[in-house]
Amino acid sequence: MSKRQRLTTARRWVVKIGSALLTNDGVGLDRDAIAAWVAQMARLREEGMELLLVSSGAVAEGMARLGWTQRPHALHQLQAAAAVGQMGLVEAWESAFGRHGLHTAQILLTHEDLSDRQRYLNARSTVRSLLELGVVPVINENDTVVTDEIRFGDNDTLAALAANLVEADHLILLTDQAGLYERDPRQDPKARLIPEANAADRELDAMAAARGGALGRGGMATKIRAARLAARSGTCTLIAPGREADVLRRLRRGEELGTLLRANQAPIAAHKQWLAGHLQLKGRLTCDPGAVRALREQGRSLLPVGVKAVAGEFRRGEVVACVDEAGHEIARGLVNYNADEVRQILGQPSGRIEEILGYVAEPELIHRDDMVVF
Repeated sequence: MSKRQRLTTARRWVVKIGSALLTNDGVGLDRDAIAAWVAQMARLREEGMELLLVSSGAVAEGMARLGWTQRPHALHQLQAAAAVGQMGLVEAWESAFGRHGLHTAQILLTHEDLSDRQRYLNARSTVRSLLELGVVPVINENDTVVTDEIRFGDNDTLAALAANLVEADHLILLTDQAGLYERDPRQDPKARLIPEANAADRELDAMAAARGGALGRGGMATKIRAARLAARSGTCTLIAPGREADVLRRLRRGEELGTLLRANQAPIAAHKQWLAGHLQLKGRLTCDPGAVRALREQGRSLLPVGVKAVAGEFRRGEVVACVDEAGHEIARGLVNYNADEVRQILGQPSGRIEEILGYVAEPELIHRDDMVVF
């Protein structure tokens, strides 16, 4: 069965719709478009599918309500716009789904919710319970309280993490473009649409524009990164034209719309998906060539003897990156010692840990069971 044909048998989708689509390029919420997408999703629900919706648009809707024509840069203004816009956004989805007899649930997340293991598991349990009850979760970032930035990075990334959270069959990224082109079609009208590719293919990076539109924060580059993140749970990603008539149901039938980015890798364990999904790392360990080989080729744990340098301040149990001498990330995992302790024992054999620190927590800096290798 081809990857496109598998769309016809998929059981669980995460659908993400961007700001440009939802707000008709900024002129308030496009309720007619919302009604059309919901009608399609309602039909998919009747066919037995489970759907999670990741909805952009809170900031854009807030801007429209406040009469702002340009996206502000100040964090407090972005948060204010999100607070105003979230009211209209949630009401619009609830009303539209309600007309089809479907319940919705609002789930607002921050990066900390998915970085903390207990909160991550709680979020997963809640979402799965909602799906079992036939409810459509509507997921967004909790923009009004996030302090480091207004975003995870973009809602494409949030959607990919949601796909990991529930091990979705497909991640559907609806956009105002027809899909991924080999070159920017706005600059080259003859550019060819890429119908299908491996999400891990690095040639895709050169095809993607790094910047999004005036309202949204994503672009094709963020969608490719999201596809790679989603692939860790075996989820294939479709970048599809959201304004195409009946787009979701046509995708369900296996019609060749947009760009399919395949997940050509075996799903990694749920615990390691959580590790891989961390967007903010607490520190960095520079590994020597022998340690790099041991991690990549032999699936070994990271020992202090293979570490050359430490960067950052972290505590035991926090997530740190393992990098090679050129600074390329090769793995990440839960560290067994705090940063000051690692600085004391780096380059030393495990047998000297107790002599140096006065105790031994574990002989490894990072155990292979608590590590994901890239």
